[in-house]
Amino acid sequence: MSWEVGVQKYRKSDINERIAAKEGFLEEKEAKLLLYEFLRDNTTFSVDLVSGVKLFPFQHMAIKAMMETDYFLGVWSRGMSKSFTTAIFAYLDAILNQGVEIGILSKSFRQAKMIFRKIEDIAAKPEAKYLSQCITRKSKQNDQWTLEFGESKIHALPLGDGEKLRGFRFHRIIIDEFLLMPERVYNEVIVPFLSVVQNPTQREDLHKLETSLIDQGKMKEEDRYKWPNNKLIALSSASYKFEYMYKLYQEFENLIHGHIKEEENPYGENARRVIMHFSYDCAPKALYDQNLINQARASMSQSQFDREFGAVFTDDSSGYFKTSTMMKCTVADGDTPSIEIAGDPAAKYILAFDPSWAETESSDDFAMQVLKLNEGNNTSVLVHSYAIAGSKLKDHINYFHFILNHFNIVAIVGDYNGGVQFINSVNESKLFKDSKIKIETIDAKFDDMTKYNESLVDAKSQYNQGKICYLRTPSSNWIRQANEMLQKNFDHKKLWFAARAINDEYHQQRKKRIPINDIKYLSDKADSNSVVLDKDAKMIDFLEHQHDMINLTKAECALIQIKTSPQGTQTFDLPDNLKRQTGPNKPRKDSYSALVLGNWMVQIYYDMMSAEAKKPVLGGFTPMFIK
Repeated sequence: MSWEVGVQKYRKSDINERIAAKEGFLEEKEAKLLLYEFLRDNTTFSVDLVSGVKLFPFQHMAIKAMMETDYFLGVWSRGMSKSFTTAIFAYLDAILNQGVEIGILSKSFRQAKMIFRKIEDIAAKPEAKYLSQCITRKSKQNDQWTLEFGESKIHALPLGDGEKLRGFRFHRIIIDEFLLMPERVYNEVIVPFLSVVQNPTQREDLHKLETSLIDQGKMKEEDRYKWPNNKLIALSSASYKFEYMYKLYQEFENLIHGHIKEEENPYGENARRVIMHFSYDCAPKALYDQNLINQARASMSQSQFDREFGAVFTDDSSGYFKTSTMMKCTVADGDTPSIEIAGDPAAKYILAFDPSWAETESSDDFAMQVLKLNEGNNTSVLVHSYAIAGSKLKDHINYFHFILNHFNIVAIVGDYNGGVQFINSVNESKLFKDSKIKIETIDAKFDDMTKYNESLVDAKSQYNQGKICYLRTPSSNWIRQANEMLQKNFDHKKLWFAARAINDEYHQQRKKRIPINDIKYLSDKADSNSVVLDKDAKMIDFLEHQHDMINLTKAECALIQIKTSPQGTQTFDLPDNLKRQTGPNKPRKDSYSALVLGNWMVQIYYDMMSAEAKKPVLGGFTPMFIK
């Protein structure tokens, strides 16, 4: 572990020495002021006094740094109590700085509420009676949770609603999982928050008064009151070096070391910053279970382990599909198409599924992918994704029905292994019979590429008769061709990943009329850990969940490695160490498999729509009449 001081100037407190030097009786007002300064400066003592929490030294350092600096960037190992430590800072800051407005943001409203709930959990303990007494009001609305500590407020908000954030003026902004913060939202919404002062009139009046006193010789220029700056608290695991977070990390580092001049500082002059970069091996041994570390090593790729636990910024994924390439194929936040929880009636969509029948949490995911077609340039965009392990067949059928009723599905593709049974179950279900929907399959053959056009014509003929589903047998040759096609489409930007829904798209999707209370989109384990939500709150959660599912698909693609057997057969699979893992949290590749199927079906659909039957050429004997 190293400590780099940099060139920044810090305020030094001498409160402990001043109190030690005091003798005799203290007036009540002076005693209160000294007690406040003491609590403000002695973080560990204050936290223990107010809430009964015993801090580790690194947590004390982090909370102290959050209190003293203007920009805090914490790059911490997974499981190193990021949310817990930040929750302690939030309530301590709210108590000691009355009137402060604190905003908690994260990749999803569910994650933002996690810090909020940690404050509640701490306050609910018997030893935290002082903390619980400090909470004067609590409010939990669909899209905003608020805790009040006297005149201070802590708000947890959904990140996706960029416009809603503009209506707040925070003194502190806490961003959990900063890695997933859209660059556009950070630059256009978060940074402007930090540059606007909350009391300009009061500041101007004080400045004039101080100037008058300086002119009279009653005050020195260096004695002017130093108004506190707004604060940014950003916490995350490490990222890839090509991602925005690493760029910001380098910017902070250069500012701390003075490589960027103060007048060129985009965050304002005299702002103070700190980076706390903690690997798992910096944590106290009592904090980590070594079995967890060993399991993580076995269940993650080396690159992923380095980022998640080693807090190391890595160059790129080492799999067949590069993360950097997929990032270039991701629609920028604020642009369209964005994630959809219900489709555009005028658009066309492909539905791909990779079934799983086991009803245990350690089984494979039942995965579905919805790709939106752009017939103008023969491209597609992944706009909706589903992946759950261990759920009942009826839950998958119900979700399948939901997609068919809320997206204009023009073609369906599934894995033949399990797909036949699933489609039969779908057609026999009461839900589909009541809806008078029957899925019929196309039986054209696409294995012989010399007869590809004839297969397309055959498939188109069946398609025109109302058959829209194709069940693909995954032969080794097809697997190779389909994966090469997926890689090619990433390279040539023929397949895209939808943007996070923000601003107008966010509001439009939130207002979609879907049976949100009737569909299951979380596993039993994840659902049991969630707070019971009403319909409006669940719509927000479902919309943010879709962004997580798109990221899951990219993560699974990045893990895929190619292997060649001595006989020349190529396989595309997880690394051997990941394949050996079992249990609910094992690595999976089912969303990737469904994407491979969907990408292949997009090409078949476009080719099928443009295919035309060749006119037969007559040959052989032609009768002639001879006089």
